[in-house]
Amino acid sequence: MHHIDDDQRRHRMARRHGIAPAHRLSDPVSVTRAMTVLHATEAASVHLAVAARSEAAVADVDAALYDERSLVKQLAMRRTLFVLPRDLLPAAWGSAAARVAEQEHGKVSRDVVRSGIARDGDAWLRRAEKAVLEELADGARSATEIREAVPELAGKVTIGSATSKWGGEMPIAPRVLTWLGARGLIVRGENAGHWRLPRARWTSVDAWLGEVPAALPTDEGYAELVRRWLGTFGPGTTKDLQWWLGSTVTAARRALGDVEAVEVSLDGGGTGWVLPDDLDPVEPVENWAALLPVLDPTTMGWKERDFYLDPDHTAYLFDSNGNGGTTAWWNGRIVGCWVQDDEGVVSVVPRGELPKEAAAALAVEADRLTTWLGGVKISSVYSSHQMKSARLP
Repeated sequence: MHHIDDDQRRHRMARRHGIAPAHRLSDPVSVTRAMTVLHATEAASVHLAVAARSEAAVADVDAALYDERSLVKQLAMRRTLFVLPRDLLPAAWGSAAARVAEQEHGKVSRDVVRSGIARDGDAWLRRAEKAVLEELADGARSATEIREAVPELAGKVTIGSATSKWGGEMPIAPRVLTWLGARGLIVRGENAGHWRLPRARWTSVDAWLGEVPAALPTDEGYAELVRRWLGTFGPGTTKDLQWWLGSTVTAARRALGDVEAVEVSLDGGGTGWVLPDDLDPVEPVENWAALLPVLDPTTMGWKERDFYLDPDHTAYLFDSNGNGGTTAWWNGRIVGCWVQDDEGVVSVVPRGELPKEAAAALAVEADRLTTWLGGVKISSVYSSHQMKSARLP
């Protein structure tokens, strides 16, 4: 069996992800294609992920998202919002997004009945869908405007226990919009607020994209997602892939077979997968540093992270749900995080003492990011313990 060691995995990451300064990419679309998708749960992370990998400005990212619409926001894998290259939408709609939509349909229809909104949850959802699409036929609307205009979305449902952290009464409108978005019927269009804040105006997919391609059959959709994921993250393990897809292990294994993925051995005794034409080693990369945002696609690309993250550092740099905070990288390994002061100046907070060359290179990246942000301060609900505490033992 062919072997790919951890050094090779890190060299692949540096080159293919465009995060080594010598290998940065040309524009937001190139960055997104290189990464397969960008995490968009936090609006600022999209722009910052592009900035880390290119010289693109905020206006360039906004143009790709809202003018050219070559990049599109779509709820998909793991019920997570991503930015996708436009041509990847049919694959997502037919596979990962469809799985989310099915799950959401079941949950919402049950909660509607349990909460006394309707006796037939399925029929209620059909009426809500029709009403929302009719409302959007006249143009884009914010979630608040949709809720105010569509009587079906005015209610609340009870989720879990009223005493639990995530329990209590919740508005039904966002959940219906999430369901319709996962199905590819509506889409988050222009952002009505600052680029770092999620203020999307919903619109119909037809109005946003013009000609709308058909969703791929499920197996073809998963195969295309896996083909691109392997091109970005390979070698990756079956566990990595299943987690990233948010799929069953059966679906992940079927897709690996459909793309004729080749099994390789990894350091530590594990096995991973690569595309059949991706066995040759890549050239080593000179020493490099990078600063990546919260939920960056490189940070979140694998479930099994030992080749780029010391397991003892996980609790400091990730939350209990596995969401990565800001990260500082040296030669393909996470060595800390970055924060901003009251003036918006970026500084690196290492997990331990760094070599002088690493500290100097990261300082250059901190200056670069400070200049790019131009005083804009970024907040996050996914701040890690290290980000919150500045420095932990």
